[in-house]
Amino acid sequence: MDEYRGENKIVLRGQAAQGPAPSHRNHGVDYYLVPLRVPRLSGVDDVLNVVTADPDPALWTPGGWVSVEGEVRSYNNRTGTGSKLVITVLSRNARPSELEEGENRLALAGALCRRPTLRRTPLGREICDLLLAVNRPYGRADYLPCIAWGSLAAHCGALDVGDKLRLEGRLQSRRYHKLIDGEQVERTAFEVSIMNLLDSAEQAAARELGTQ
Repeated sequence: MDEYRGENKIVLRGQAAQGPAPSHRNHGVDYYLVPLRVPRLSGVDDVLNVVTADPDPALWTPGGWVSVEGEVRSYNNRTGTGSKLVITVLSRNARPSELEEGENRLALAGALCRRPTLRRTPLGREICDLLLAVNRPYGRADYLPCIAWGSLAAHCGALDVGDKLRLEGRLQSRRYHKLIDGEQVERTAFEVSIMNLLDSAEQAAARELGTQ
């Protein structure tokens, strides 16, 4: 079995920013969207869109703390408004949390579907942008933008299309401004901040053989 297939797990803890709003219907199931405000240690909040089939208002009370386990999902927005690539968190299990502090842990495994872009900040720090394809069952995939910093960025910048990655990180939101028809419009981008790269079993075995 391909170890990169279907490895997509996220754990979040945060506060519902507002109550559930209708999102879409799939296979006879109604889904709802809830913005979840997840604090960082820096004091900045990530606001992540959670999609759930359980719109229980007692669970999603605005300001209430909720723990969510699920998967990161992506789809192409073809409406012509907003971001072209929409990133959400599909909730598989959600429950009230007595612990009132943020949590944001993500594990992904997939293959690069675009050549990484290595660049530097004005202060000289290296950044690498990647697009990771994470397979779902039945031949579908989620395409997730990722970003790495420092020594991780240099390592990722040497990779190529088709290379497989296993990583640990966090899903974050980032606001930016885009010039549209002469006006500055605020948008929100979602990306995976890579904290750690993990070896696959094949990579670890090959490295061990190379040292013998």
